[in-house]
Amino acid sequence: MIRRFTNSDLDSIMQIWVNENISAHSFIPKEYWQNNYEYVKSALPQAEIYVYETNNKINGFIGLNGDYIEGIFVNSDNQHKGTGTALLNEIKQKKNRLTLKVYEKNTQAIHFYKKNGFEILDSGIDHAVGEKEFTMLWRNEK
Repeated sequence: MIRRFTNSDLDSIMQIWVNENISAHSFIPKEYWQNNYEYVKSALPQAEIYVYETNNKINGFIGLNGDYIEGIFVNSDNQHKGTGTALLNEIKQKKNRLTLKVYEKNTQAIHFYKKNGFEILDSGIDHAVGEKEFTMLWRNEK
């Protein structure tokens, strides 16, 4: 089931956020994610967040700021089972245009977004970590 975030979800989604960022971004020191934990925890409730829940357990979430996807995070036990796609499809029904940034070295995420209709618009450097990243765009073609 996909539903809107509630404040009682915060600890669960933060655990997914930190674990999956460390796992997906082995090219960035894990201390970067750990050092940003409290900042993200305080900022997340201001975002538009949807959680994917099964048997009262949160397995993933998507965070938005307007039409910008701040991230899709799925716990490792539920990856490659349609959770991320379901979250993305939920948002695609609500928006006509979506953008996001993804690190060039995160090839798995780039493949996921391309498979789901996103295209690379341009590239730049995330100066916080010194990594090249792509800006990707999806448009509702209807």
